[in-house]
Amino acid sequence: MATKDIRSVIDGFDQARSLMQDRAGMGQDFAQEGARVQGKMRALHPKRLKLAVSDVIAETPSSRTLRLTCDDGPLPPFLAGQYINLFVTVEGVETARPFAISSAPQERDYYDLTVRKLPGGFVSPWLVEGLQPGAQVTSTGPMGSFYVNPIHHGDDLVFLAGGSGVAPAISMIRDIAATKRPVRFHLIYGSRQADDIIFDRELADLDAAHDFLSVTRVISEPDEDYQGERGFIDATLLERLCAPLAGKTVYLCGPPAMNEACAGALRAVGVPDKRVHIEANGPPVDPTLCPGWPQDLQADAPVTVTVRGQGSFETQVGEPLLNALDRAGYQVENACRSGECSLCRIKVISGEVFNPSEARLRQSDQKFGWVHACVAYPLSDLEVLI
Repeated sequence: MATKDIRSVIDGFDQARSLMQDRAGMGQDFAQEGARVQGKMRALHPKRLKLAVSDVIAETPSSRTLRLTCDDGPLPPFLAGQYINLFVTVEGVETARPFAISSAPQERDYYDLTVRKLPGGFVSPWLVEGLQPGAQVTSTGPMGSFYVNPIHHGDDLVFLAGGSGVAPAISMIRDIAATKRPVRFHLIYGSRQADDIIFDRELADLDAAHDFLSVTRVISEPDEDYQGERGFIDATLLERLCAPLAGKTVYLCGPPAMNEACAGALRAVGVPDKRVHIEANGPPVDPTLCPGWPQDLQADAPVTVTVRGQGSFETQVGEPLLNALDRAGYQVENACRSGECSLCRIKVISGEVFNPSEARLRQSDQKFGWVHACVAYPLSDLEVLI
């Protein structure tokens, strides 16, 4: 009696094995089938996309939506909340920044990226003020783990957004409206001023049109005539607006300071970390305020970084290694720039590096000197391998 192959428990295994045996009997193999599968995989998960700016849509005085299209047909699918990494050259520096796709997954003819100009920013002011229709850009395919998982996240959802952190939220809302999924979705959206609320009119229309949606605006610096929630998103506000919080899944996307404050507020009202999903928008703004930063070490202290076999350059301890490498002309593969994806891992041969909590390093990384360059800060002269 033949022994049953344990792999038969895998759906489709027996059928695939039978097909392989039939083809082998006819002198055929699966070489061409493999090439077709690889072609399909590249279309769904491309390493790079060549895109064109078809439109620039003014949202608020400080934000724009860039509509990106591709001449090669429909764009790869994505899950609402995911992002693409946009490669640009600003002032002669080749760099990249991740931006959440704000359009709905049902729209495959374009990706919308909604960008807010950050004071003192390097890339965002150029995108908001300088990028014009017709410009050509390159990006990765869609990626990221920040999206609604219907199986694990349940049907009672809260999204805490700040500034352009509303971009993945609007994509989720548009997706739920299109698919008519039976969920509840409460968007609590913090902005400094009422005239800087991105998608304000559309959010109001969606709120009025759909029972699943509730939108609460929270303005930290309101005008005297503003009618609505004032201040910041804190534990008191969350308990008042969202109670009971038991069983709810919370998504959080905003500036690093807001993410940290809101995560603490959620813990204070008893929401377990496993029910909170945070999308970081880059490295810490001020690493000297992070726990573990060496006392009395100033962010502008100079250091020298040597790339083994390639050269050296000067930077400051408060600049993430990836940013410094970009500026010096060294290219390192990257995507999230917030410590999650690990594509920018480089090896520290000598010297000391500060890794904030965002780095999410594995034990093996720490043991053998690997760091995520996007959220690693050089505390001394370094030698690295890229």
